[in-house]
Amino acid sequence: MRARGFTLIELLVVVAITAFLSAMAAPAFKSLVAGQRARGTSTELYAALVLARSEAIKRNTQVTLQPAATTWQDGWRIPNPSDTGHPVANHGAVPGATITGPDAVVYLPNGRVASDAPPSFDIAVDGASSHRCVQVDLSGRPRLQASGC
Repeated sequence: MRARGFTLIELLVVVAITAFLSAMAAPAFKSLVAGQRARGTSTELYAALVLARSEAIKRNTQVTLQPAATTWQDGWRIPNPSDTGHPVANHGAVPGATITGPDAVVYLPNGRVASDAPPSFDIAVDGASSHRCVQVDLSGRPRLQASGC
């Protein structure tokens, strides 16, 4: 009766083929992850804009969405208009991203944007094949776009 199983050579061939296929798939996987990071960042910025608008309407006062530091990739925040010590929302930094946008987005008590030009944010993440865009119309409603602004 013959013994069943794999020989060492068969096992090494399978491991070599698996390593080769993994090496071929890694760059595509990195691009996929970067694209998902860009999508996630744009969705989080969209949610912050919706929150700022709803807070302006609810509180019947101006509410501002602004960068946490000097640039948007450093994060963003919504200061509390009535209690400066407790912000409405804070978002941390987005490493590996470049976010270009206005200095701040100010919502009026009626939910409209206090600006003559509609603000927009262009989001690029290192390794992603395309940019994402978050645009705000003058009525204050944000929308997502799957391409750059």
